Order: sequence, then structure tokens, then C-alpha cells
Amino acid sequence: MYQHQDIYFYRIPQLIQILNVSKSTIWSWVKDGTFPAPIKLGKNCSAWSSEVVSKWIQSKTNSSLNNGDKNVI
Repeated sequence: MYQHQDIYFYRIPQLIQILNVSKSTIWSWVKDGTFPAPIKLGKNCSAWSSEVVSKWIQSKTNSSLNNGDKNVI
């Protein structure tokens, strides 16, 4: 995770730990449009804003709670 003035960016290794899913799952979700696409920080550097990831997790949590699901993510 990288920080600059309270703006955090997650790279794939951090997302794998946070979401407890594989790299291929994250990219599959991005391809399917069920997970936000990363932003390009450089030619070979993609990352996700912590704010975007937090909002995605919250929406999944709210959706699961509203549907009565036991598993959040």
C-alpha cells in the first residue's frame, strides 16, 4: 500500500490479502465489470484507490445483508 496525503493505492498483492481471493479472481472480476478497474500510475503500474475498494466492499456488504446472505464477500 502506498500513501500520499491520506490517499492510498492498493496493488494486486494487497488486494489478494484484503479480499482473500486470487490474482486471477480479481482480474476476472475486473473483466466482468463486477470489480472496479485499476488506474494506471505508470506504463507498468496499475493500482486501485483505497476509497474505491472500500466503497466496493461496503456495497457488497450492504447487498449481502439486505439479501440475508451469510457470506459477505
